[in-house]
Parts: sequence; structure tokens; C-alpha cells
Amino acid sequence: MSRAAGPTKTDRDWAQVQARAAGNTVYFDAWGGDQAVNRYLVWVSDQVRLQFAIRLVQVKVTDIAEAVTRITAEAAAGRRHGGSSDLLWINGANFASLQKAGLLYGPWADRLPNSGLIDTRGNPTTVTDFQIPTRGYELAWGTSRFSLFYDAKAVAHVPRNIAELLAWIRAHPGRFTYPRPPNFLGTSFLKQLLILTVPEHAALARPVAADFKRVTAPVWVWLDAARPFLWRHGRLYPPSGPAQTELLATGEVDWTMSFNPLDMARAIQTGEMPDSIRRMAFAQGTLANSHFLAIPFNSSHVDAALVVANFLISPAAQARKADVSVWGDPTVLDPTRLPKVDGRRAAEPADPSDTGANEPLVPDLDPSWMTALEQEWLRRYGTQ
Repeated sequence: MSRAAGPTKTDRDWAQVQARAAGNTVYFDAWGGDQAVNRYLVWVSDQVRLQFAIRLVQVKVTDIAEAVTRITAEAAAGRRHGGSSDLLWINGANFASLQKAGLLYGPWADRLPNSGLIDTRGNPTTVTDFQIPTRGYELAWGTSRFSLFYDAKAVAHVPRNIAELLAWIRAHPGRFTYPRPPNFLGTSFLKQLLILTVPEHAALARPVAADFKRVTAPVWVWLDAARPFLWRHGRLYPPSGPAQTELLATGEVDWTMSFNPLDMARAIQTGEMPDSIRRMAFAQGTLANSHFLAIPFNSSHVDAALVVANFLISPAAQARKADVSVWGDPTVLDPTRLPKVDGRRAAEPADPSDTGANEPLVPDLDPSWMTALEQEWLRRYGTQ
């Protein structure tokens, strides 16, 4: 059911796309749970109205699965044109579901004028979505990577690998913890441990197989050794990332974690965290993924959606999005290909909480690993 692709990269073709887009409305299904995100999208709406005469409407959803269900229902009802959504903020299982059902327009993402600025080599997560090749049906517009943060006033010697982290935990009882799986961030911590203990990351791109226990054994050995020295002796875990960050803010622990490396920079700027917070990076590789834009198969205004998507990956839009005073969502663009502003690259925000380590990014695992890791964690520690 996928529709043919739209523009090529020639100036003439793109000028025609922009001309057809003018005067149209784009309904953008996007998570509405963060006021910083919502304010950023208001700015985007103003910009595309002024620059391209396009009206952008954010359809705020609590979970993009709501939009996926709606699009699937429209397809079942035979609504091949005039769909309710023109642009989606999407990734992971929701992308897989729509792509498998043929309910996405494309391929189109690599044909936008600004798509050549995306850092596809240094950041492989921009072209795979939980190990599923995007093949031009999604456009990366933001990147996340697993991040451990610590208070430099309490952590004098910063661990650089999981062996050193374990040694620090054992030497400082009660000062480290992680969210309880299946919380997303707690499961991400398990996946990060797996990346650091499996020499061949390619094995993690495949679905879980019969050798799961053998492959994951080092993870459970590490967790068994750490558990008695965790906060509350490993008998209680924070229910979420924000709950753990609150423990750091109140001085109960010395560490927190996030899937956004700029989270603590924003917290420092707002005064929620002291300026002594720093980020720890693993030289062996960091779990990472990107979030994407997609166009439904029955979008009412494809050309306008293409113009909005191209603007969202422009240097100006990406730089503003990465600014921790605005949103603090890391860019997907290659900073070396962008112009310098006051000696710094555009879309390369100052981050007082980042150590500056340039760790390799490892794309998120096949989705089956998430379920298997959560089930095994619950079996081992869920009732303790």
C-alpha cells in the first residue's frame, strides 16, 4: 500500500514541491507530554508559516500508538486519501508495525535537500530503527544515547568501564541504583550492560536465540555482585528515571541516568541540579537510538509534510532544538558540515554536564532483547 516517492534533490523539483505546499495544513502527530517540546513546535509552526506559508498543527498525543491505531483503522476502512495525519513523530515498534502493513509513504527521507547533512556515518542510529533499516521511510530528526550522570563532588575517581563502576559501587554502599525494569530506563541500563559485556555487537542486532542465557551471563554476574551494595541493598528500586534523579537531587544517591545526554545540562540551567553534575561515557560503546519523522500512506498534504520535515533537519531548527534552554534534544546533523557561529559549530550546544568523551554509538538492540532481559531480571530480582 506504500505510495511512490516524491521529490528528487534538484532545485527545480524542490521549488515545485514548495510551491505545491504553500497554503496547506500539516497535521503533525507528536508527543505532547513536555512543555519544552510543545514550545519548540510552536516556534517551528511560526517559522514554516512565515517562510513557506504552511500551517502546522501539533496533534498532541500521549503515545504515538494512538496515531498508529487511527491510521490502521483508516486503512481498514479503505480511506486511501485524505487521512487525518500528515506527519508522525515515531520510532521502534510503531514504525515496524506501519511499515510491515505498508501504511507509510515513501521512500522519501534521503531525497530532501537537507538530508545530506545528517551524520549517517558517525551515528548509525540515523538509518536503523531498533535494528530495522529505515530505507527512506523515516527521517531521523533527533538522537538519544544512554547516559550515566554523577556528582563530581562525591565521585572523586570516575569509573571508565563496568569493572571500575562495580568497584566504585562496592566501595560506596547505598550510593548507586537504577530504575526497576520493565521501566524503559531500567531496561536500557540492562541493555547498556549487555553491550559492554558482549564483544560482538552484531549478535545483538539479531533476535534472541537459544544461547540467551550464555550470552547474558556476564550481565547477571555483574548485577549479583552489585546488588547488596545498591541503594536500599537492592531490595527496592526507583520506579522511573525522574524518581532516581530526585534521589540524586536530594543527596540520597550520587548517580542518575537518562536517555538524553543533555538532560542534566537543562537541569543545571534551571537550578534543579548543581553544576557539579557530570556525564560518564563508556569507551566500549554507548546504547543509542534516534527518533524519526514518517508520513502516513494517506496523508492529505504530502508536499507540505516534506517541506516541514526538511525544515526540521535544517541547521537552524536543529541548533535551536539542541539548545538546552529551549529543548535540549541532540542533533542528528554532522557538526563538521555546518557553519561556525562564534567559534562553535551550529547545532553543537555547550553542555556543562558532558565530559566531552566521543564514545562510539551502538544502535539499539533487536526488540526481542528488551522483553527477554526484562523477564529474566524479574525472575531473578523482581520478588527480592
